[in-house]
Amino acid sequence: MAGHSQFKNIMHRKGAQDAKRAKVFTKIIRELTTSARINPDPESNPRLRQAVIAARGANMPKDTMERAIKRGAGGEDMTDYVEVRYEGYGPGGIAVIVEALTDNRNRTAAEVRSAFTKHGGALGETNSVSFMFDRIGLIRYPKDKMTFDAIFDEALEGGAQNVEESEKSYEVECTLEDFATVRDHLMAAFGDPESAELIWKANNTTAVDEEKAITLMKFIDVLEDNDDVQTVFANFDIPDTVMEKLL
Repeated sequence: MAGHSQFKNIMHRKGAQDAKRAKVFTKIIRELTTSARINPDPESNPRLRQAVIAARGANMPKDTMERAIKRGAGGEDMTDYVEVRYEGYGPGGIAVIVEALTDNRNRTAAEVRSAFTKHGGALGETNSVSFMFDRIGLIRYPKDKMTFDAIFDEALEGGAQNVEESEKSYEVECTLEDFATVRDHLMAAFGDPESAELIWKANNTTAVDEEKAITLMKFIDVLEDNDDVQTVFANFDIPDTVMEKLL
């Protein structure tokens, strides 16, 4: 796998771990509630719209999603969540970015640092590894909904930079500034995407062997199991043959 295969690796792994569904719901509900405080209308609140797309992509029941939005909009949940980004080097010197939404910075920082340390890594300062990544928009559509030519043409017209094809989906990349425009253009043409998110795309990836991959996956599992952690990005590339053994 080339390109941003680290995202595909992690997505495949998530797909194979249905037991984590409740964890995923918890993270999305937190984002729905927090973003709804700003404005409960997804049409005029880009952050909330992104969270709604994530909820639909995770097959969250509509009433669960609506309750979370109402809680945030009505002030029922006044927990003060703040966005925090952690950066460092994981097992084998792999660059890692962790995005969190927390009501206790000290607790989250301690737990993230512990995860790095226990797996042979080290938590660094802000911007210690982010220079190795680009902040971009990524919009995913399942391949069974349209042809590559169709989505390529619409993505180009909407202002996207690149379209890649994976096993089950088309992945449209765009700049941070054009994300909302490209997403809305594609939604007008094809409906809701599988996912639409801002990601950290590594400029270069490092291939890892099976032994190192096992440690990395354990490390990522620990981070993703933390309720405060929303997303994890890293610049590793796990070959398909190794990934198949891990799943």
